[in-house]
Amino acid sequence: MGSLLLQTILVLFVSVTSLYVAQAGYTPAVFAFGDSILDTGNNNGLRTLTKVNFWPYGRDFVGRSATGRFGNGRIPTDLIAEGLGVKSIVPAFRSPYLQPNDILTGVSFASGGSGLDPMTARIQGVIWVPDQLNDFKAYIAQLNSITGDEEKTRSIISNAVYVISAGNNDIAITYFSNPARNTRYTVFSYTNQLITWTQSFMQELYNLGARKFAVMGTLPLGCLPGASNVLGGRCMEPANLAAKLFNRKLAAEVNNLNAMLPGSRSIYIDMYNPLYELVQNPRSYGFTSPTRPCCCSPAAPIPCLDASRHVFWDIAHPSERA
Repeated sequence: MGSLLLQTILVLFVSVTSLYVAQAGYTPAVFAFGDSILDTGNNNGLRTLTKVNFWPYGRDFVGRSATGRFGNGRIPTDLIAEGLGVKSIVPAFRSPYLQPNDILTGVSFASGGSGLDPMTARIQGVIWVPDQLNDFKAYIAQLNSITGDEEKTRSIISNAVYVISAGNNDIAITYFSNPARNTRYTVFSYTNQLITWTQSFMQELYNLGARKFAVMGTLPLGCLPGASNVLGGRCMEPANLAAKLFNRKLAAEVNNLNAMLPGSRSIYIDMYNPLYELVQNPRSYGFTSPTRPCCCSPAAPIPCLDASRHVFWDIAHPSERA
């Protein structure tokens, strides 16, 4: 029954993705902004502890190399680009090995540990989400020099898909651990502020020529090993409730943006419920460890042998298979 359900989900995913691509038209490139869910190595050159360019990260990646991706293999950035028929690996914009063809087909500007709240990035010394726009502007200049044709550059920018993941660290780290936020804001007002920042960020992208947006909701933050292992594997409900509140508001805002930004198309990607389902019913999907990570935590000081049996790779990130 679990195998049949999984096959059904995959068929639905492919069908919906194909429909979206058909509606969106040709997709020449994919760009990623936000946090570690989409960071493919931009933190490697930063003076921050929030980086993973070391073993065992990347253990199941091409060449078994640690690229700065927060996982054991490919991450959603790569999988989405492949699903849209663009390419199977999306490099980081700040990679010293970036090639002209990488520029033409899209890069990631995301920074692990970042968020919409300026405090989130400042705490960890990473690239604040709005500051990632500066890298995008530098990217556009590079793209212009490669194409030598402003019309072609505009075509790539306007037809590309922009994937955004932000809010995870703002809620899980900044809000719940920082009195400067949780004494100033209620959960309701803080999530409202996150939505305001999201709208502003997407407006800026739109002003730079972006037209097709895929906006990810937050993960079930209370079920991440960093939270659930404190409770013996049980999900931390206050964090989950905050995540669900934010996600409801974000889904509504993404729908509103379709009317606010003429000529644009925005879709909301539910990250919460699919991952929550894997945590609650792991064996139905072939997992044996729903909340114990494969590596890189006090609960797993020695990396597991098979990451595909774990829903989570480390304390905060799903395994490639999950």
